[in-house]
Amino acid sequence: MSDTRSRTVLARSAFPRGRGARIALRGLQILLALFYALASALPKLIAHPSAAEAFDRLGWGSTGMYTIGVLELAGAVALLIPVLQSVAAIALSALMVGAFIVSVTALGGENAATPLILIVPLALIAWARRGSLADLRRLAVRGA
Repeated sequence: MSDTRSRTVLARSAFPRGRGARIALRGLQILLALFYALASALPKLIAHPSAAEAFDRLGWGSTGMYTIGVLELAGAVALLIPVLQSVAAIALSALMVGAFIVSVTALGGENAATPLILIVPLALIAWARRGSLADLRRLAVRGA
């Protein structure tokens, strides 16, 4: 006789089913957070000459440099907060789209591949952690 019971599949755990997958995904989030905080935001926030020069070439000056640095640092921190991880990955992806466009149009394509490469793991995190969006929505409704 065959078993005709239906099984319910939870969308929340659609990607990271096993412990190893969850650990790998969390490791990826930590790696990206470290990259955005240390390699990307920090030079902007301490006004490293290379960052200042690039933003001066764009005509954005120190205000634009500090703004982008703060956005990257906020995204790095939010990647590590469970309720914010998906929205952080989406926001950082949008920032990378902007970085790609600026790189191609204003900087002659210099380092244009970097933002495109970073979008791939960010998209994976956004999709795999999409359940955190529902948690965030519940928190926002409860707090309103």
